Amino acid sequence: MCQLLFEVIEYKVFFISYFANNNSKLMNVNSCFKIIRRVTLLFLLVFFASCLTNVEEDMIELEPNACAEITFAATIKPIIDANCIQCHGSGGIFPELTTHTLIQSHAGSVKSEVVSREMPKQGSLTQDEIDAIVCWVDNGALNN
Repeated sequence: MCQLLFEVIEYKVFFISYFANNNSKLMNVNSCFKIIRRVTLLFLLVFFASCLTNVEEDMIELEPNACAEITFAATIKPIIDANCIQCHGSGGIFPELTTHTLIQSHAGSVKSEVVSREMPKQGSLTQDEIDAIVCWVDNGALNN
């Protein structure tokens, strides 16, 4: 950066010494100086503006998605089987919660019932089980 400024000053000195003896070319020197001044100013403006975007940002480490490990087969189905099938099994109380398709079609109501602790009527779910159901439903109630 400094070297470039010195080179610009060096060119100015060269122009002054070259055209000092000839007044007719002095008008060309003035126009050259104006151009050099504008280019120098533009360069400095771009240089200092680029410093604004070169700011180090604090890196925010994202926590791993706790819901990513929750699957229907390994997490949700065992919770449903242990706590819901007694009443919501085949031929039981509506909604029937025996297959993924049936559970998925009522996932929103299952979520709201367990969050409000209305269900299960006989027993209760742990907070981890409730959180697992909420995560699974919020992630699309996938058959994974």
